[in-house]
Amino acid sequence: MLDRTLNYGRHHIARFTKTAAPYERVLDIGAGLGADLLLAREASPSASLHAVEVYPPYQDKLRTLGVEVCALDLERDRMPYETGSVDVVIANQILEHVKEVYWIFHEISRILKPGGHFILGVPNLASLHNRFLLSIGRQPTIIKNNSAHVRGWTKHDMIRFVSTCAPNTYRLDGFGGGNFYPFPGWLAKPLSGIFPNASWSVFMDFVKVGPYEDSFLRWPIEQNLETNFFTGGNEDTTQRG
Repeated sequence: MLDRTLNYGRHHIARFTKTAAPYERVLDIGAGLGADLLLAREASPSASLHAVEVYPPYQDKLRTLGVEVCALDLERDRMPYETGSVDVVIANQILEHVKEVYWIFHEISRILKPGGHFILGVPNLASLHNRFLLSIGRQPTIIKNNSAHVRGWTKHDMIRFVSTCAPNTYRLDGFGGGNFYPFPGWLAKPLSGIFPNASWSVFMDFVKVGPYEDSFLRWPIEQNLETNFFTGGNEDTTQRG
């Protein structure tokens, strides 16, 4: 039987947060019920926990865990954190749901401290089962057009996105795979460890190793992309991180 809890790669989140520890402030974007934040607390018990979460029942649960919660439009609003004030940002199974990745990566890069960790997890467009579906002319399951997902990611494309839009700002320090369809959980976990690039989801730990100067916002403009992307409108986006 499939174990869909493996899609969230909690063992990788635990590993990456232990690598990042100790730290003072953690932000989880789309925190849900707080599972990843609790792992972050285990790695660094004195850290303050913060969340971006819009679903009221989840907000209530997070507050019972001692998490400071804010609700905002992730694709339009500035995050209510000072430049360079967050040690760890987590975005687990979020980036496949959004169009405005340039704005989101800009805001994350702005608030993240030098040396801070950006930990992310996304469904893998290049998973074994998606490769098979494409080979027979079928739509990959993680980017069906009648679903909530609007983007497909792979390890290679995520690294290319980050390195081209923000050169010399991030270094990939950790990588892993989560789940391995169509195998049962007892077999899927070791298979995803052996063949992470073919796993259902991929997890990355990026470390901020250089300055950030709004390059995620400049990229779609400088490249003359034939799609409108939000880059801050009339807001001041000149802060450096």
